[in-house]
Amino acid sequence: MTDKPMLHKLPVEAYTSPAWYDREQSMIFSRTWRYAGLAEDISEPGQYMAVQAGLNNIFIVMGRDRRLRAFHNICRHRGTQLIRAVGKTSKALTCPYHDWTYDLEGNLISVPDEDREYGSIDKSCLGLKPASVDLWRGMLFVHPDPDAGSIVEWFGDVEPMLGPHRVEELPEYAEARKSYEIKANWKIVVENYIDVYHLSHLHSGTLGMYDHTRAEYGFVGPHFAFWEPLAEDFGADIEKNAPYPLVIPAGQAGVWVPMLFPGIGLGESESTWSTFIVTPLAPDLTRVETRTRLANESEWAFGRQASRSAAFWRDRIGGKYTAEDGTGEDDPMTGGDFTAEDIYACEQQQKSLVSPHFETGPAARGESPVLGHQDVVLDYVEGRR
Repeated sequence: MTDKPMLHKLPVEAYTSPAWYDREQSMIFSRTWRYAGLAEDISEPGQYMAVQAGLNNIFIVMGRDRRLRAFHNICRHRGTQLIRAVGKTSKALTCPYHDWTYDLEGNLISVPDEDREYGSIDKSCLGLKPASVDLWRGMLFVHPDPDAGSIVEWFGDVEPMLGPHRVEELPEYAEARKSYEIKANWKIVVENYIDVYHLSHLHSGTLGMYDHTRAEYGFVGPHFAFWEPLAEDFGADIEKNAPYPLVIPAGQAGVWVPMLFPGIGLGESESTWSTFIVTPLAPDLTRVETRTRLANESEWAFGRQASRSAAFWRDRIGGKYTAEDGTGEDDPMTGGDFTAEDIYACEQQQKSLVSPHFETGPAARGESPVLGHQDVVLDYVEGRR
């Protein structure tokens, strides 16, 4: 019998049970800051967007004074959601059910047929219920509590462990925006993201540009911080070998890949800056949304860099297995796509959880973040945070 710590501090039910899923929605995602989008998504008065934060649907709107405000997406009449997704209005927000109308500051300003139907209403008591909104590192966040405080209080301790990127100066590369679903529990997706041990193995053919043996990582409060340097051959001439123009000085090149709680992943490299947002949809289903920023350079500069680096990458990226070992052209383990490799591993692990023979073995040193994340989840669902 091994004396090493076992890989699971959570019961299997934590990854399969609707009751656990509901508890996490209430105790974690309804009580923490939730990523909503990038700062430029709402840049003009009247623009709005809605986001699900646990049990709460919250929308952000820019007022005529150019101030961002957040409100619970609930009409004060019968509770119908006002905002469906993303859009723009000129002056007001109108509920589709009975046309109760609110201004961009959340005040109730119009009730149709008020005199006939109600006699009179004190509209000052029926404004939209406020939530919190804040900006951090070029991202918009919401919190269901209107008195949540500054987001710096939530992320401040981990920020020194993040990359030196000037995020607001990097334009988004819209073509890289993706949304996909993984048939696995959200914690499996997060645990895979922070599992240092798998980097040299599952991704042996796809992430060799970094030196995984020299990775530095650990938890700062509930947040996981991670950094690793370039592999020697990649870093030997990073200005030539990078696939895109650099977004940080060559002397600072490396990759920062934190997973901020709950489910807010960042990929901060020498030539890209990306978000990796994890949203639970069901006990065994998770949506991941990614967006990427690149250097503020011309199309010519990107073409030149692709040409310069082509020789380095030509024979460098490949799947874990060769086509001869795989099951066909669509085999995720042969295509040379590290995201496809991760999805495959997460979904295969989820499938095994229902087996009566499932159990985990000892945790490797590089898997210690998995245990750390499970500790954080336990703290929240048991009400210790």
